[in-house]
Amino acid sequence: MEGKGKGKVGVAVAAAVGLGAIIGAGIFVLSGTAIALSGTYALVAFAIVGVLAFIIALELGELGSLMPYVKGASYSYTYKAFGSELGFITGMLRYMALSTSIGAIALGFGSYLASFAGISIAVYAIPFAIVLIFVLSIVNMFGVKKAAEMDFVLVAIKIGVLIVFIAFALFLALNSPQLGLSNLSFGVPSGGAIGGIFAASIAVFFAYSGFQSISTITDRINGGARGYVKAILTAVTISVALYLLVVLAMLIMMPPSAYKIAADPLATALKSVNAPSWLFVIVDIGALVATASATIAMILSSSRSLYQMSMDRLLPRFFRKYNAKTDTAENGIIISAIIGVMILFAGNIYIIAAISNFGLMFDYMIIGFDVIHFRRRNVKAPFAMPLYPYLPIASVILLLVMFTGMPQEALAIGVVLIMLLLVVYYSLREIREKKVIRIRLFE
Repeated sequence: MEGKGKGKVGVAVAAAVGLGAIIGAGIFVLSGTAIALSGTYALVAFAIVGVLAFIIALELGELGSLMPYVKGASYSYTYKAFGSELGFITGMLRYMALSTSIGAIALGFGSYLASFAGISIAVYAIPFAIVLIFVLSIVNMFGVKKAAEMDFVLVAIKIGVLIVFIAFALFLALNSPQLGLSNLSFGVPSGGAIGGIFAASIAVFFAYSGFQSISTITDRINGGARGYVKAILTAVTISVALYLLVVLAMLIMMPPSAYKIAADPLATALKSVNAPSWLFVIVDIGALVATASATIAMILSSSRSLYQMSMDRLLPRFFRKYNAKTDTAENGIIISAIIGVMILFAGNIYIIAAISNFGLMFDYMIIGFDVIHFRRRNVKAPFAMPLYPYLPIASVILLLVMFTGMPQEALAIGVVLIMLLLVVYYSLREIREKKVIRIRLFE
């Protein structure tokens, strides 16, 4: 019988880990980009990507309930389903996506903090980001339970901030005739309605990424598989609802044509309606909390991925250092923190984002194949996602379509990464003199 135990976390705390990774800097930055690309159709884009995120969450729910004790999330599912080759590629792409995100998100924190303090972003953003990574790495060292509980507090704060923002917009809509529904006309954006929705969907897809972090602590959640499924579906449902309401609030405050691709769309919307200064302070605090919360989740998830790959003998023994008392992959945390700091000096955030985005989309696409693999072999999971096989097939198709719309630079980087990973894998396999496996695809 599964119940509460030492080091366990409740469903609400587990859901907060997912929300901490999902509701990061994305909603404070990408919402304005989505509106600039598609106008009021940004609501449609957020809804479409939200549906896709919910399908992927259902897939992860089934796979996580099937393998609750693995710590590598989607890497582990792919390794079990298709073996070491695809597992290695998926795992490393996923790790690169998570570890590079640590630096990118922490840099956002440093920039917000410098701006909030009224000091030079160019001078202080990176030092602030380094301090954040250092502090949150220590928090992760204290164990999954401590990190998850801290994330729960941070998530509660940033959800409260977003609710205040939404409530202010609704108050304006009710009391200012010139605002509200007049801004919600579905005009056709310059690239056309479908083109605008497609462009915005690609932009906002990454604002939903992160709920997979719950999959790395499945065995620590009270209630086992049932608790895990509740946590991941709760996280996605809340994030979809909040994202749609925040975008609606932004459209109430300012017409779609006024939005530009900028880093502070919420503040821009508040300025347009001469919002009180205290509201600007609250939104800035929300952005700081959001980036800190997402950084915790990225460190936690990336370190456990390295540990699991090492346990499967796909990475060196160094990454197997594990503290059973705190349930932490200590060397994994250290390496992820070092990579996060190094990324701060990469100089090109676009390249960083390209690596992260390609890895996450590839990872989520393979998850659909993992579900199909186990179902076809009649492997029974405690939780079975509904509408099989239609939903997994739909998720794979949607992700393939989104791949075609990615910037060429991002696709080129992703393809080169896969080629390099194949070279590394087969070089190591040749050194170990592993036997070649041949299968027949057709009779």
